[in-house]
Amino acid sequence: MTSSVSVIIPSFNRASVLPRALNSVLAQTRGAAEIIVVDDGSSDGTNALVERDFPGVKLLTQGNRGVSSARNAGVSLSTGEWLAFLDSDDEWLPEKLNHQLACVRDNPHISLIHSDEIWIRRGVRVNPMRKHRKYGGQIFEYCLPRCVISPSAVMMSRALFDRVGGFDEELPACEDYDLWLRICHQYEVACIESPLIRKYGGHEDQLSAKYWGMDRFRVRALAKLLTQSTLNSEQELSTKRTLHEKCRILMSGAEKRDNPELIAYCRQLLNAHSL
Repeated sequence: MTSSVSVIIPSFNRASVLPRALNSVLAQTRGAAEIIVVDDGSSDGTNALVERDFPGVKLLTQGNRGVSSARNAGVSLSTGEWLAFLDSDDEWLPEKLNHQLACVRDNPHISLIHSDEIWIRRGVRVNPMRKHRKYGGQIFEYCLPRCVISPSAVMMSRALFDRVGGFDEELPACEDYDLWLRICHQYEVACIESPLIRKYGGHEDQLSAKYWGMDRFRVRALAKLLTQSTLNSEQELSTKRTLHEKCRILMSGAEKRDNPELIAYCRQLLNAHSL
């Protein structure tokens, strides 16, 4: 089994925390073949920092096109058989790649491995709620309500990434939710129960803080999934039920916000994908 792993780190104006992410990759007990930072139009000196302090890291610079574009661009530049993603505000624990590569060795049919995680909110460790529990196996049903896989925890085969088409660059948020749905309705995944990453939250530049009503993007992902012929009948019904539930919630919020466009969009989705 090859240990060729490419690490993709998208970053936008995160020069203050990017070194923590990079150092956590460099500290792995089983090293990566390459580390690629995709600077997504930063104006805070990210380029100079990487070139000065991390000369062994591949640096790709592009205009600000969003995290999906940055991750996809990093994958296009990479050469590894395996892809591991790390958000620039998170960090890996030292054994992450070692544990995931061992999992692949013991489970050669698996193409995606993720793990449990440690949550840090505004500098304080917090316990995730029960709904955020991590699972392995056939986890499609768990993926429908919310994103249950963190990009920073994932190592996946390049072949799988290419097969499902990468991150959707049309989605400004919930692009990971969309990708896990496309993968998990067809493939079994593995989950390492011990935490292998520290996930930092509570800062203002997170997408969840930037965009209200994240279900606006999830319903787009669900509607797109329903156009794929790869769903079986049970999966299709579960997807429709989730779509209807999220649309009802969105429409209630849209009425309070006086947003007729969102109400009309939800009604359009409900009519197109009736139960």
